[in-house]
Amino acid sequence: MGDVIKGYDINEGSMEPLQLAILASLAADDDEVVLCDDRLEKINFDERADFVAITVDSFNARRAYEIASEFRKRKTIVILGGVHVTLLPNEAQTYGDAIVIGDAEPIWDDLISDIKKNTLKKRYEAPFGTPQAGRFPRRDLFKGKKYLPVSLVQYSRGCKYSCSFCSVSSFFKKSYQCRTIDDVVSEIEKDKLKHILFVDDNLVTDKKTLKVLLKELIPLKIKWASQSSIDTVKDLEMLDLMAQSGCVGHLVGFESINVNTLKWFNKSANLRDFNNYQEALKIFRDFGFLTWASFMVGNDFDDLDTIERTVEFAIKSKFTLAFFHVLQPYPATKIFEQFKAENRLLYDGHWWNHPDFKYNAAAFIPKNITPEQLSAAAIKANKDFYSWSSIGKRMLDTKTNLRNLINFSVYSRFNYVLKKTST
Repeated sequence: MGDVIKGYDINEGSMEPLQLAILASLAADDDEVVLCDDRLEKINFDERADFVAITVDSFNARRAYEIASEFRKRKTIVILGGVHVTLLPNEAQTYGDAIVIGDAEPIWDDLISDIKKNTLKKRYEAPFGTPQAGRFPRRDLFKGKKYLPVSLVQYSRGCKYSCSFCSVSSFFKKSYQCRTIDDVVSEIEKDKLKHILFVDDNLVTDKKTLKVLLKELIPLKIKWASQSSIDTVKDLEMLDLMAQSGCVGHLVGFESINVNTLKWFNKSANLRDFNNYQEALKIFRDFGFLTWASFMVGNDFDDLDTIERTVEFAIKSKFTLAFFHVLQPYPATKIFEQFKAENRLLYDGHWWNHPDFKYNAAAFIPKNITPEQLSAAAIKANKDFYSWSSIGKRMLDTKTNLRNLINFSVYSRFNYVLKKTST
């Protein structure tokens, strides 16, 4: 997946590439499908294939384009899709024989048919609709690969919020679509899944429908986690159903402890609850949920002191996990356009394609510190949070991290992995 900066190994603890397994399920029964994960294994560019499909996000764009170029040198057809391709189709078009804009499932049969008929178009574009309608991922393709022992499942796509830094809002245009509940339950039962991470950008967007799903999950006896907004705590009935259905915890985008930053980010869910972070955390704890907190550092109100105070807040709050990401100006987002207008973008304005860019490094000029200070501060923040001292302090929470053997196991395993990747 490209280069990494010292202090980050983004290939360590890799998760299943669910989207590729979903596309594989669309192939005809007599079509052979091979999954090669560049994070974990060496690509055989000389392997004969009718075509190669590559999913592209902004962080792996340069590597994805390198892979595409190698296959095209060998006259292998290359199809590019994913969030980055949808946001920058003209750029992606130069690296692939065809690109897919939006969700791939609705147009995949047509694309395959066009390849077989030698009538491949340059672009395929599909409107967003019901995700994975009647389709289940080919999990057999994951066998033998060293993924974390958790199964990824998707219930919904999109998010109703429009945070200024978020590429999801730009990709889905604030739309939100759910799979049918029968499909989700059938997938879990069919593949005998027991430990699940719902990969939805915000699982609780449609609380009424989610409650129906949660009731269906109760008899399945699974353990699961998700990404959820802080306003999850406002619905106690839903939280109770989550607990009954096997919820272990949530990844929550706190982003900042500064109200001015939250306003700048247009983080509306957090703004409504900014004065009640501790109250919200207490509610999560009362239900026994682990909390994985995500923060973005380097915003226009940050300096070295505020970043340190953010880490102190995370340790004091005894979060099971926390991630301190450098604010990234993703293409086609409001933040990107602002920094571009202010002439603050580094790497010629295209950090995702620049050979000198390193993961979680500053790609813009911050207001109050230098780019070098910001990159170093992010590394230090993650190192401090995953220091032995911090791991010991945070572990001592009998309502969450020490609540039961499962919680302690999750806490121990993931803190160990993240300590390794942050030092």
